[in-house]
Amino acid sequence: MKRDEKPVLWIGSSFEDLRAFPEAAKSRAGHELHRVQGGLMPVDWRPMPTIGPGTIEIRARTRDVGGLVEHRVFIVAKFAEAVWVLHAFRKTTRKTSKRDIETGRKRYAAMLRERRESQQPPR
Repeated sequence: MKRDEKPVLWIGSSFEDLRAFPEAAKSRAGHELHRVQGGLMPVDWRPMPTIGPGTIEIRARTRDVGGLVEHRVFIVAKFAEAVWVLHAFRKTTRKTSKRDIETGRKRYAAMLRERRESQQPPR
């Protein structure tokens, strides 16, 4: 990591979930995360305000024998200390599933708790 890059912090199983992506999707998502660490926007993304303010969805589209395969990574990069990865999953329908939205919301809340706790002065 370069000096001016933000570290990546993972919530829940997001690290393991991203590592389980097929190689092409993992490489694409990793490249996009690296861009965000350096202060750039990902190439293929959209805002996800339903997860929480400042959340974006990185889209990692790849092809396999069956056609187009969609993988998604919910991140929050608006805070100075880090890029937070909330959720990584394969998208199987046109609309993001309620389960994935709910997972993102719960992890957004967990991220806020973790930030609050880390900013508390020691007792």
